[in-house]
Amino acid sequence: MPQKTITVPGINCGHCVKTIETELSELENIVSVKADDKAKTVDVTWNEPQTLDKIKSLLKEINYPAQD
Repeated sequence: MPQKTITVPGINCGHCVKTIETELSELENIVSVKADDKAKTVDVTWNEPQTLDKIKSLLKEINYPAQD
C-alpha cells in the first residue's frame, strides 16, 4: 500500500485542510488522508490502481497544487 507525504504550499488554514481531506477521500482506493496547515503537507495512503499522479492532478484541480 503506497504512502506519500506531499508538500502543498497553498495550505493556509483549517478550511484548506478540510477541503483537501474531503476531496481526496472521495477518490477511489484512497485509504487515508491527513493534511497539516502548519507543515503545509498532505499525508496520503492509497491502494492500487490509484496513482500519485492522479492524486496530484486532483490537488491541482482544486487549486492546491503540489510542490515538485
